Amino acid sequence: MNANQPIGIFDSGIGGLTVAKAVRDLLPAEQLIYFGDTAHLPYGDKSTAAIQAYSVKIVDVLLKAGCKLILIACNSASAAAFELVKEYAASRAHVFNVIDPVVEYLGLHHSGQHVGLIGTKQTVHSGVYAKKIDSLQAGIAFSALATPLLAPMIEEGFQRDEVSDAIIHSYLGYEPFREIRALVLGCTHYPLIKKQIADYFAHQVHVIDSSEIVAQAVKAFLHSKGLLNELPPRPDRFLVSDFTSSFQHATSLFFGSSVRLERYPLWE
Repeated sequence: MNANQPIGIFDSGIGGLTVAKAVRDLLPAEQLIYFGDTAHLPYGDKSTAAIQAYSVKIVDVLLKAGCKLILIACNSASAAAFELVKEYAASRAHVFNVIDPVVEYLGLHHSGQHVGLIGTKQTVHSGVYAKKIDSLQAGIAFSALATPLLAPMIEEGFQRDEVSDAIIHSYLGYEPFREIRALVLGCTHYPLIKKQIADYFAHQVHVIDSSEIVAQAVKAFLHSKGLLNELPPRPDRFLVSDFTSSFQHATSLFFGSSVRLERYPLWE
């Protein structure tokens, strides 16, 4: 493993691009290889077994591309497949998820407070956030709500209209959220509607976007291992399991119009 190897990042679709963009902004010398599993999005309503199968297939692609670190830029896959992926990658690559850095952040900045979380069914029902927050023993009261309509709504581009506002307001009116001091966006799609969420709470609740927290954690880890690239960066690559116009559009918005998608089917 050496410093000039790329960083691999994967998600079911456009949500992980928020994480990839944060990593790109913080680590401009690194080459990123992003895999969007657009053939199987969203992961949030898939079974644990299905998510694990998709994740291992994608990790195999990223390992063959020589990635030094693989970031699971998806809360659902982080909850369902992190331990399996870490075991599969073994010594070939370091593996990061998007849950642990956020939990650590909560322990440092929101101890003794009531914290909420919105996420997919897979993430919320796994109980992974609740377990990890409880293990902090930081006196954090925790309330989580599955919000399954949000990810497909965002994937389809319905982010700023009356329909999306009605859905967002319906979810955020959840009774236990009345006393929260912070809300974790427990899906990497959700930063794309962060403004609407902050507006709902009249900016009185700290809306936590995991992308920047995770990017900082990745940078600190690579620095500690002497794996920050110091050579001229190579072009980023964007792989998809199926071409979709929405993913092409979103990728171009985040990374510029010159982005070229490479189709890499997981099964054929």
